[in-house]
Amino acid sequence: MQPFNLIKTQNYEELSQAASEIIIKVLKENPHSLYCFAGGDTPVRTLELLVKAHQEKEINLCDAYYIGLDEWVGLDRSNDGSCLSYMKRNLFDPANIPKEQVHFFNATSEDLEKECSLANEYIKKHGGITLSLLGVGVNGHLGFNEPGTSFESQAHIVDLNDITKKVGEKYFEQDVMISQGITVGIKQLLESKYLILEASSETKKEAIKKLMESKITEDWPVTALRLHTNCTVVLDGML
Repeated sequence: MQPFNLIKTQNYEELSQAASEIIIKVLKENPHSLYCFAGGDTPVRTLELLVKAHQEKEINLCDAYYIGLDEWVGLDRSNDGSCLSYMKRNLFDPANIPKEQVHFFNATSEDLEKECSLANEYIKKHGGITLSLLGVGVNGHLGFNEPGTSFESQAHIVDLNDITKKVGEKYFEQDVMISQGITVGIKQLLESKYLILEASSETKKEAIKKLMESKITEDWPVTALRLHTNCTVVLDGML
C-alpha cells in the first residue's frame, strides 16, 4: 500500500485537471493561506485551469499568498527564463495577483543568506505553506533540493547538478552561466498541509520508480514525499 494518494490519468490534460481540482478545493477552504507552485513544463496547464477558475469566479486567487519555490542564482528576475517570470506569465499576471502577496527569492542579491532568511520568515509568518504543487527532476530533485539535501533543510543555496543545469538550458533563449540555485527546503515542503506531485514525462520514470519503492533516501529527494501524511501523486499515461 502506498503512503500517498496515487492518481493515474490517461494523458496530460487529465493530469492537469485532476491536480487543479484538488487545488481549487483547498483554495476554497483556505482562501487566505500561503501557496507554493513549481515552475517547469508540467504545471503549465494546471496553472491555466486555476486562472480559468479564477476568471469564472469559482475561486479568487487574489485572496491567497504565494512563496516562490526556487530561482536560478545570479539570474535577473526580468529574464524570461527566471522562475519568477514563469509564474508571472502563467499565474500572477493573468489573475492580476497583487505583487504585495507574492514573495520570491531575489537571486541577484549580494546577500543570498538573507534571502533565505526572508523566505523562512515569510513562510513562518503565514503559519507554513498550505499547499505545495511540485514537479520532480530527472534526478529526483524537488525544487532545487538536489540529491544529498537534508530532509531537515529550510531555504538554502545549492550547487546544481550537471543534469539540472543541462535540463534547465531549455528555459533560456540565450546562453547563461548557471551553477547554483536557491530554494525552499524539503522540511518546509513536508510541513505543507497538502502536497501534490505531478509527473508527465518518460524522463521521470526512474524518479517515480524510486518514489514507489519503500526506501526513503536523501539520494533521491522525491522519496521524502513518503513521509508526508497528505500527499497526492498524479501521473499521466506515460508513467
